[in-house]
Amino acid sequence: MSRGLFRVAVVAVLALALFFGWRAWSDWQRGYDPQTVVAASLEGLKEQNVLVPFTARYVAVVTSTQSRLGLSAKKTLIMPGTVRYELDLGRLKQSDLDWDGATNALTVTLPPLRLAGPEIDIDAISEFRDGEILLTLTDAEASLDAANRKAAQEELIRQARGATPMRLAEGAARAAIEQSFAMPLKAVGIDATVTARFE
Repeated sequence: MSRGLFRVAVVAVLALALFFGWRAWSDWQRGYDPQTVVAASLEGLKEQNVLVPFTARYVAVVTSTQSRLGLSAKKTLIMPGTVRYELDLGRLKQSDLDWDGATNALTVTLPPLRLAGPEIDIDAISEFRDGEILLTLTDAEASLDAANRKAAQEELIRQARGATPMRLAEGAARAAIEQSFAMPLKAVGIDATVTARFE
């Protein structure tokens, strides 16, 4: 083979190598399309099922009274409990994701937080009672206890739904979701702004 033909062959091989290299690079780039990464992140989150971004402990203090036969009885219950703020990741859908290719910005719309619990700290419960005669001679104590337990659980949930804890819980949920989408994008070299918001 002459030197001329050899050079032509080398150039042809290099050209083919460059062509196939460019094709492989293009395919690799397409494999890391932002919307593909976002969709994969969504599926990963949905597999987790539930996210608990925030928990809080509250204390309910409730009092019930009862009067019978001219006598009265009163019981006060102090009941601590923990409430979990949960995000149902299974409810996230592709339509909840809005990718803006012009600004590399992703907006994620989240379902409302749900409250789980309260989980009562049995060992920390304390009671105060007044009206021993009525409590001893009748079933007033059982009635007051049932009323207090019901009222205390309702009070714990009422506290958990307060503006401040809900704001903290939603902030923690947004931060967790934003990071869950931003990290995979950053890992493949896509610098994106992720914003999570509640519907």
